[in-house]
Amino acid sequence: MGKNKIDGEIQKELSPPEKQKPRLCGTSYPLSILFVVVNEFCERFSYYGMKAILTLYFTNFLYWDDDLSTAIYHAFSGFAYFTPVLGALIADSWLGKFKTIIILSIVYVIGHVVKSVGAVPTVGDHTAHVVLSMLGLFLIALGTGGIKPCVAAFGGDQFEEEQDSERSRFFSFFYLSINAGSLLSTIITPMLRAEVQCFGGDCYALAFGVPAALMVIALVVFISGSGLYKKLPPQGNILVEVCSCIGFSIANRWRHRSKSYPRREHWLDWAREKYPKHVIEEIKMVTRVLFLYLPLPMFWALFDQQGSRWTLQAARMNSNFGGFVIQPDQMQTINALLIVIFIPIFDMGIYPLVRKCKINFTPLRRMTLGMVFAALAFVAAAIVEVGVQKTVMPEPVAKESYIQFLNLADENINVTVQGRDDFPVTIAPFQDPDSYTKLQLDAPNQAFSFNITYKNNTEICHRNISERSAYGILMYTEVNTPHCTLLEDQTSKPQKGKAAVRIVNAFTEDLNVTMGDVNFGTVYKNFGSSLYKTMDRGYYKLVYQNATAKQVVDVGLVDFGAVYTLILSNASKDSSLKIWKTEDVKANTMHIAWQIPQYVLMSAGEVMFSITGVEFSYSQAPLNMKAVLQSGWLLTVAFGNVVVIIVAKAAYMEQWAEFLLFACLLFAVSIIFSIMAYFYTYVTSEQLVKKEEEKEEEIPPPYRDISLSSVNKQTMM
Repeated sequence: MGKNKIDGEIQKELSPPEKQKPRLCGTSYPLSILFVVVNEFCERFSYYGMKAILTLYFTNFLYWDDDLSTAIYHAFSGFAYFTPVLGALIADSWLGKFKTIIILSIVYVIGHVVKSVGAVPTVGDHTAHVVLSMLGLFLIALGTGGIKPCVAAFGGDQFEEEQDSERSRFFSFFYLSINAGSLLSTIITPMLRAEVQCFGGDCYALAFGVPAALMVIALVVFISGSGLYKKLPPQGNILVEVCSCIGFSIANRWRHRSKSYPRREHWLDWAREKYPKHVIEEIKMVTRVLFLYLPLPMFWALFDQQGSRWTLQAARMNSNFGGFVIQPDQMQTINALLIVIFIPIFDMGIYPLVRKCKINFTPLRRMTLGMVFAALAFVAAAIVEVGVQKTVMPEPVAKESYIQFLNLADENINVTVQGRDDFPVTIAPFQDPDSYTKLQLDAPNQAFSFNITYKNNTEICHRNISERSAYGILMYTEVNTPHCTLLEDQTSKPQKGKAAVRIVNAFTEDLNVTMGDVNFGTVYKNFGSSLYKTMDRGYYKLVYQNATAKQVVDVGLVDFGAVYTLILSNASKDSSLKIWKTEDVKANTMHIAWQIPQYVLMSAGEVMFSITGVEFSYSQAPLNMKAVLQSGWLLTVAFGNVVVIIVAKAAYMEQWAEFLLFACLLFAVSIIFSIMAYFYTYVTSEQLVKKEEEKEEEIPPPYRDISLSSVNKQTMM
């Protein structure tokens, strides 16, 4: 063995015995790991709780459209996976893991506080909310990404070198704490957002504030264990050495490009003038794996859309399960739950069964199949989206408008439009139109003449129609003479799966109208219209009051995602109220349970791709290069989010088509990856040991990041 190891053993014998650290419940586990595990649980609750409601916060509080909300969501996620490289550099080269975790956790807490303050409606104007939100997200991404490579590594540092089995079990508990935090937060924070009302609406400030409080607890718990920790000093960052060696090799090859130097077997061999042979050989092993990483961002581009596109899809679906209603952002809980279920099923059931069938199910083949499952998940999402789109009213485009006719008379009314071949149409009394009629305009604004005929009496109704709008024409009679009134309709579905309702008063006197807790105020007589009011799904009664009386009538179900016009009119000579409830935008008929298959496919793909990928990366790297590959793995997540940003902003297509585009891209990438995997030669543990023994000189690695050996969820979350 090398001289350094012998000297180390002699020094260990001559040194005074180290004070025994406290153990956990009489076991061989150091007590300090308890503080690390609790810290990780609180931090993951904080991160995923905030992230679960982030997309709906963008669309409903900041009033951004779906594409911008998706782009910002993935920009934040991507930045959170770029910053681990910065955290590793700080910890290994300057402050050490303990101080880095403390300092960046404080930054993390400040980010949460700023984000929560930015969600208070009374704090400044819309610009202030945007600025505070973006500043908060920047600090959160810096904090969560910066501590990501440090916490797990710091937990592994607490064990002695010979405690391999204890360290392995620690990472199992560490992994469970991550999933427990994620699972609980994606249930609780959407409930806080939707079921607690503050400032007259959904309480985003509270929903962001609770994750902020959990991050404070995480920081306090971690500091509390300070006296128990084993704190290794910073010893330099191998990542810097790897980058320097690669850079020198490329530069050296470029300098000698035109000279008659002997060819070298590998491009990294051009670094031999400066770096020892064993370092170059180790970097060759790393670059072979990093080359395999090149297609991997596409998987993460699909995976992370569970919190953006899939959440927006869920908001346009029916989420009533009879006894309870699930929030759109709570659907992400299914992924965390399925991961907890699938891991033992795959590890103790599927994988052993495959081995018994003598199928060589290598790690790279598992990862390829994981990609295929993720692509199939997006095919399923596209099929669901087609069903969802049937309830969505297409937005009128330039020089286009939609119109529907509503007959309040007691007999049929015929309608013709000058210059239109698809008329006349006959409208029955109080008959809901099946759909809007499309009108093509010659200019952005155009006057139309509608000829309405009732009992052989015809009137011409002149109305100005604007492009990109939808209208309802109310037709009624006075002394057998037809008349009309034009109303501009809402074309978009209400946010968060709610419904929108407006009141039209066909009485000859003003009415004061309420439904449940919603007050529509005074709706003026002779076809006066209220503003649209957003309402929760439910069965309602309408209370109206005129100058002499107050009456209550049943409205029935106000359903998810629908837009209603309630027309109040006289039913007979006794002046009793008749309510005509028109459904201008159809309710969400596609049930949210149809999303479950796509979550099942994605979760199965995650187990095969992500966890296997981390284990593969560790097994193929030299001892002192494992952290480099972990950094490269995290960067694939970051670049995957960049892919989503590019597609979301550049691809102007229907949502179902975008889902199919992502599925096709990942299918293509999985084929490319399988070809690359076919030519990859695995490195066995015996070969790694042999390479260590063959080193020309035993050189202690700049640092030892022992915990990265078993971290799976930490690197992919």
